[in-house]
Amino acid sequence: MTVKQEIFEQPEVAQRLLDQETANIQDIAGWLRGSSFNYAFLAARGTSDNAVRYANYLYGAFNRLPVALATPSLFSLYQRPPLLKGALVLGVSQSGQSPDIVSVLEEGRKQGCPTLAITNDVNSPLAQAADRVINVRAGEERAVAATKSYTAQLMAVALLSAALAQDEERLRALQAVPGWMAQALQTDELMHSAAVRYRYMEQCVVLGRGYNYATAFEWSLKLKEMTYIMAEPYSSADFLHGPIAVIERGFPAMAVAPQGAVFADMLNLLHLLADQHQAELMVISDGAEALRTARTPVELPAGMPEWLTPLVSIIPAQLFSYHLTCEKGFDANTPRGLKKVTETR
Repeated sequence: MTVKQEIFEQPEVAQRLLDQETANIQDIAGWLRGSSFNYAFLAARGTSDNAVRYANYLYGAFNRLPVALATPSLFSLYQRPPLLKGALVLGVSQSGQSPDIVSVLEEGRKQGCPTLAITNDVNSPLAQAADRVINVRAGEERAVAATKSYTAQLMAVALLSAALAQDEERLRALQAVPGWMAQALQTDELMHSAAVRYRYMEQCVVLGRGYNYATAFEWSLKLKEMTYIMAEPYSSADFLHGPIAVIERGFPAMAVAPQGAVFADMLNLLHLLADQHQAELMVISDGAEALRTARTPVELPAGMPEWLTPLVSIIPAQLFSYHLTCEKGFDANTPRGLKKVTETR
């Protein structure tokens, strides 16, 4: 099984999660509505940490939940956990194996908080530490770089948000995601061609904002772990507060800019980078004006609500990272120095 095969499994995985896990998530949402909490305390590492970035925006916007991101070493190494009164403690991990993330849920349970795990292994230590478990049903993921398990985590996060709010319109919208994912996979040949152009790239910035702040971080991570490029992710707002100074003529900038609340802000930055800095732009968007700023425009399916775009916009980025890895002559399935399950303490 190669990473490219796993990228192409994502519509099937998303559909399986919708078909087989929605009832469980609805049940969990009912349990949570009967529980006592007023904010979400989220723990994750690596790719799962980027799924949590998505949850930060989604749960704030649609569930009116303040979200705090855990500092796991306070629970594991320092053994000085904060008080979690009023928290829903949520751990997100593909493998469910990392001891520091498990320790956060164990402490949450000890302090009497409702605890929930989102994982691809329902028999993992993380699942055993939680009151309730959402199985992302990605199937075995053998490539080191997480792809299908990442979008499955995003789907689980989104399903829980909609179910918790009892929002039937958003639950219906989620049914369209597998089809949009299939459309995004049609960028494969374009991404292959783009990889040839970028073969000698050694550094870049990756830009996003709002819901796709998570996508910028995940795309950056894929470039780092697979192609060994120094890819730095930024919010478009943060980027203007200093880092834009690194941009000169021909500097590669990757951007995720679907239409929605942050589109105008992203568009202003893209015009600034293209017109004043002469940056080399790759833009993933469903907005024609944003695509026109790019040397490499990557069109997203039309009609997606902004809150669902991270589940789809990451797919061209995954394909680009895969093809660029191959163009550079590296092993896309087993990057150097990495293993599938990383256990941090």
